[in-house]
Amino acid sequence: MKMKRFIIASLASLVFVVACQKVPLTGRNQLMLINSKELLPMSFTSYKEVLDTSKVLRSGSQVEMVKRAGQRIRKSVEAYLTANNYSQVLEGFQWEFNVIENKAVNAWCMPGGKVVFYTGILPICRDETGIAVVMGHEISHAIASHGAERMSQGLLAQGALTAGQVGLGVAMANKPQETQNIWMGLYGIAAPAAASVGYILPNSRNQESEADRLGLTFMAMAGYDPRAAVDFWQRMAQASGGQKPPQWLSTHPADNSRVSNLQKLMPDAVKLYNKSTGNTKSTGRR
Repeated sequence: MKMKRFIIASLASLVFVVACQKVPLTGRNQLMLINSKELLPMSFTSYKEVLDTSKVLRSGSQVEMVKRAGQRIRKSVEAYLTANNYSQVLEGFQWEFNVIENKAVNAWCMPGGKVVFYTGILPICRDETGIAVVMGHEISHAIASHGAERMSQGLLAQGALTAGQVGLGVAMANKPQETQNIWMGLYGIAAPAAASVGYILPNSRNQESEADRLGLTFMAMAGYDPRAAVDFWQRMAQASGGQKPPQWLSTHPADNSRVSNLQKLMPDAVKLYNKSTGNTKSTGRR
């Protein structure tokens, strides 16, 4: 019995060692039991289903701003990754930016660059720079493979993958419904499968902070003033009216923590912004 437990523990440890990788650009270790590219077919199918069953806005100033901000940040992402020898991260990406009429204050980016903005978040964005704050943040989730990381965490918690097992195909064979529920839950398309609060949520807060950091970089390189991010998240806090759970039970950093972290990152982001716009003493915003 002791030998059996030892073997199981050894296999589990081996999986964690083999399946751990570093997030490009930040160096954070993340658990990856599935390859992010495995999610692309599922992502593209789900994205099409969302568009087919929603009211997608095809024209108007808000749509134009979302698409313009998306393309500008896409170019900055591609330039940054190429310059830092991470261009392979974008293999298989099929960028798309859409606006859906929905009162939800939300936006998301599925693996492969599939972005949706709900109209409910646009009044808080206010302008194109505010849209760029959200766009940079959401695209950063895809660039850092947060979807695959969250899937890995969920599959492990649900027992769809056990010691010595890796891969989306294995999870679908073991527990197809649970695997599908975890995927759908990542983007609010359906209720997520139950999981341990203590295990899953702290990692999600790390991902959110990481997306804030990368988002500042990408929007600044695209020529959007990163200082607008502080204003945006302060407006988000006001819009919530204080109706949020404590930080330790939230998948997002508390508003005051997020703003504080952004302010610490701001000097480097402003330097990138000034470089991208040719300003040496810029204090304004565009």
